[in-house]
Amino acid sequence: MRCMQNDRRHILIIINPVSGTGSKEKIPRLIDTVVDNDRNDVSIILTEYPGHAHEIAREAVNDGIDVVVAIGGDGTVNEVGSALVGTSAALAIVPVGSGNGLARHLRIPMNASRALQVLNNGVVCSLDYCTVNGKPFFCTCGMGFDAAVSDKFSHEGTRGFITYIKTAISEYIKYKPQEYLIDIDGKKMNEKAFVIAYCNAAQYGNNAYIAPRATMQDGLIDVTVMHPFNIVESPLIGARLFLRQLGRDHHVSIYRGKRVVIDRQSNDIMHIDGDPMMMPAHVVIENISKGIRILVPPSLPDDV
Repeated sequence: MRCMQNDRRHILIIINPVSGTGSKEKIPRLIDTVVDNDRNDVSIILTEYPGHAHEIAREAVNDGIDVVVAIGGDGTVNEVGSALVGTSAALAIVPVGSGNGLARHLRIPMNASRALQVLNNGVVCSLDYCTVNGKPFFCTCGMGFDAAVSDKFSHEGTRGFITYIKTAISEYIKYKPQEYLIDIDGKKMNEKAFVIAYCNAAQYGNNAYIAPRATMQDGLIDVTVMHPFNIVESPLIGARLFLRQLGRDHHVSIYRGKRVVIDRQSNDIMHIDGDPMMMPAHVVIENISKGIRILVPPSLPDDV
C-alpha cells in the first residue's frame, strides 16, 4: 500500500455529540492531551443537526484544512467523507458510533485515545469509495432485510448492538424476500434475495463481515446476495457472518464489478453506510478508484 506521511498538519475535528451510546464530554480534553500540538494545529467543532458535519467539512476544504476528523459513527463519517472526496483533504476517524464499520475495516482502534494517536503517527492513503445514484458511501450500502432493519433501528429510542439485534429479530419474522434484476459490468441475472449488500469495505460494523474479501484498493464493488433461508438455518448463517466465513454458505453468492445496476419492483428503503434512505427502483452503484484520502494507522495491512 502506497501511503504518504505528512509533516505539520492543520486539523479540524468534528464531533457528533449524539452518536453512539456514550457521552462525548471528555473528548475535547482527551484531544488536548493526546494530539501532538507541536506537529498539529487543531480546532474543534460540535455538530448541531443532521447534515451539519457535511457542511463543516465542505467549508474546511475551502479553507485548506489538511485533515478533517469525524468523531462519531458511520453516518458521521459518511457526512464528512462525502465532502472530502476528490479533494486533497484527508479524512480521519475516531469511532464512537454503534457499528463503526469503516474504522474497524481500516484497523483504527475502537479506543478513542488510541484512535486519536493516529493523528500523530498515521499515514494518508488514497483509497476507493463508491456511489449509489451519485451519493457517496465508504463502507457498505444495501437493500432488502438489512435496509428494513436500519430504518426501524433509526426510530428506536436507544442505540447500541443489543438494540440492533432485537430490532433485527423482530423484522426477520415479517420480512419477505424480493425479486431483483442485477447487471454487474454488463452481466445480467435475476435474483430473489433476502439481502443484497454492495460493499466497498468488508463489514457492516461490529465485526459482521458481509463481504469477507472486500478491499478498498481493488477498484471493485463486492456484491453479496443472500438468498432466502429458513429460521432453522439462521444461526449458522449468523455465525459465518461474524467468523468471516459468509462466502462459504450455500445461501450466499458474492460477485464483483466496477458498476452495478439494479432494478427492483418499486421505490424502497436502502441503507447507505448504515443510515436509511428512500431510493428509487432503479439504482446505479459505481466504484471510484483511489477517490478519497484517509488517515490510517502506519501498519495497515495490504489487503485492507
